[in-house]
Amino acid sequence: MSAKVIMVQGTMSNSGKSFITAGLCRVFAQDGYRVAPFKSQNMALNSYITKDGLEMGRAQVMQAEAAGVEPTADMNPILLKPTSHTGSQVIVNGRVRGQMKAMDYFKHKTELIPDIMAAYERLSEAYDIIVIEGAGSPAEINLKENDIVNMGLAKLVDAPVLLVGDIDRGGVFASLYGTVKLLEPEEQVRIRGLIINKFRGDPEILKPGVRMMEDLVHIPVIGVVPMEKIDIDDEDSLSEHLLLEMATGGLDVAVIRLPHISNFTDFTAFERLPGVSLRYVDRVSKLGSPHLILLPGTKNTMDDLRWMRNNGLEERILRLSRDGISVMGVCGGYQMLGNVLNDPEGVEGGGEMAGMGLLPGRTIFRKEKTRTRICGEIMSGGLAGCSVEGYEIHMGDTRMEDGEIRMGDIRIEDREFSPWIRLSDGRLDGMINRDQTVMGTYLHGIFDEGDFLLRLVRPLMERYGLKDGTAVENGGGIGDIRAYKEMEYDKLAALVRKSLDMEMIYQIIGGKSNV
Repeated sequence: MSAKVIMVQGTMSNSGKSFITAGLCRVFAQDGYRVAPFKSQNMALNSYITKDGLEMGRAQVMQAEAAGVEPTADMNPILLKPTSHTGSQVIVNGRVRGQMKAMDYFKHKTELIPDIMAAYERLSEAYDIIVIEGAGSPAEINLKENDIVNMGLAKLVDAPVLLVGDIDRGGVFASLYGTVKLLEPEEQVRIRGLIINKFRGDPEILKPGVRMMEDLVHIPVIGVVPMEKIDIDDEDSLSEHLLLEMATGGLDVAVIRLPHISNFTDFTAFERLPGVSLRYVDRVSKLGSPHLILLPGTKNTMDDLRWMRNNGLEERILRLSRDGISVMGVCGGYQMLGNVLNDPEGVEGGGEMAGMGLLPGRTIFRKEKTRTRICGEIMSGGLAGCSVEGYEIHMGDTRMEDGEIRMGDIRIEDREFSPWIRLSDGRLDGMINRDQTVMGTYLHGIFDEGDFLLRLVRPLMERYGLKDGTAVENGGGIGDIRAYKEMEYDKLAALVRKSLDMEMIYQIIGGKSNV
């Protein structure tokens, strides 16, 4: 029997579609249903590798976690990873299909409908309920032709729609009304309920507006969701995490906010750690003198290194490194730390450029992408023996060079450096210097292992004479990241149950509550 389905669309990006979708997934799962999230097309640089080595957007991973199911690429059959303002890497069913300009993709995207429907049908056969997330707004009239992610998809799978508006930005009634009225009549009737999200204040003040809205569009407002802090993974550029710019005391950890930053969710574990202040920096004037500098992943390593070089961030990081400030790179950030970046196959536009010279690495980009979930053990430094786990998503490989390397204007023989991690398949990953102040790895998600993160930050706290707030981790600090996430998903479900008319939602999908 095919799964029941409901779709969450929004009046704009960041209206709360991912949030509400995750909440519904959790509620349905708590009520005893097998639930799967689905987003036909996601544009994001935050991605994840499934157990079978396929790539998908992290938003659907988060929603699958909320539903208590293993993430699969069927939940996000098309992933667009922007490499410029006008082009993206196109990933279909977890595998790279190629590089396309936006206009070319727009012309040919309907050719992907069979892939979308095949993925949806597989989920429909395996689950009781599918909760679909739309993208952007269904009322983007310049993009409505051949739509495959909003009302076009709703028609393909015959899904009823809930429309979410963000009141925190202002103009929620205008955005809800305008979105409904810009749709075709047959699309308007698919919208079975309106949701006002991110509300602050007394809901009684809102009630007259709610009644007028219902009279105007003849669609019920099925809930007003208050603004509440719930710690779940966000989408890319609109994430509030990226707005953290000021140190708030304790261990000062600065992430370089690269133009093509990817998988910034790698660093959210730092935010949950007592005594640690995480911030994002995109200019020299904001960098200051942090205790730890993190270079994140990026969809375009060479362009982003040029950006750092041109705005002075690279020079400042090199000076801080010479002064003993710790620098760590993940994936593209690890590649930047090396001596040479070489692109013989034109993966990032071709050519060769010097790296930052803090590690003796030579990166050669290749068209074939490494995609794997893997575990390993730290081989070198103060973290030796520590177990790690994560996933790799990168084009090309990085090897340790022979001979001497440069560190600014200082020459250091490569015996000062060693491989950092022995992976479970026998490969070596990453590098670290003898002083343990420069290190790099390809492993995304490495900080989610609590033991690794604690053993990384505690020596830094001791070195700088900072109070070790991590000593209380079992009483409210980092603890078990998985248990922490489960707690946050339960908080989200409670918020959704309190705020939305779940009985009406069950009527809309043709199911019934099991509680």
